[in-house]
Amino acid sequence: MTSPIKVAVAGSRGRMGQTIVAALHSDTTFQYVGGISRPNQSGAGLIDIDVALKTADVIVDFSTAGAAAALAQRCSGQAGPALVIGATGFDGDEEDRIANAARQIPILRSGNFSIGLNLLTTLISQMSGILAPDTWDIEIVEAHHRRKIDAPSGTALMLGEAAALGREVPLEKVERRGRDGLTGARPDGEIGFSVIRGGGIIGEHSVIFAAEEETITISHAALGRDMFARGALAAARWIVGKPPGEYTMADVLNLGGQDTKRAEV
Repeated sequence: MTSPIKVAVAGSRGRMGQTIVAALHSDTTFQYVGGISRPNQSGAGLIDIDVALKTADVIVDFSTAGAAAALAQRCSGQAGPALVIGATGFDGDEEDRIANAARQIPILRSGNFSIGLNLLTTLISQMSGILAPDTWDIEIVEAHHRRKIDAPSGTALMLGEAAALGREVPLEKVERRGRDGLTGARPDGEIGFSVIRGGGIIGEHSVIFAAEEETITISHAALGRDMFARGALAAARWIVGKPPGEYTMADVLNLGGQDTKRAEV
């Protein structure tokens, strides 16, 4: 019998962290070793980071961007464990720290672990490569609960990156994050973002392709957090034993066509 994969969770007291811990307890392929405590924090189910580094095969992190970047550095200094990051809102320095850590350990990072949403990014990339930027405008609209601290969401940025990839341009060259005042006419090829925050909305995203004569809207709505946990555990199962490097859910789902083994999702 194959030994269970030992998993620690950073951010285990948050909404997403609690959902992942519950999913771990109900899946016999995993062994939950504990939630990683913050300095001067204690409580049932919490373990020190040094304990997690020694015992876990993989750490699933749904904390914050700064904490995730620091954890990546700690893991790389120990040459393990593997790391699955679901935190979002990284700045340039944090991105660099994670990239440096990935030279020593396997790191899988995603702005969204929904299987359906990640399949959607492939479709968006294909469509944006077909629909000409001088004819078709792209707008990405996202809505989340009032407690979300970063905007646009990591998922919205994933969709923007997919659209930019299809058009073979860097997203930072064509993005427009919100409009206010006399903004002038929209330039060809611009990818716009609109953000809604309110109530308890778990996550809603729409990508609008708008031409003069017709509009195509593709939407995804999260109806619960369990789907994110299912995707995160599929990522944790997949990344254990992989060589150092940066990975995404596209690798887990074989969207690039390189790995013939179907992910367990």
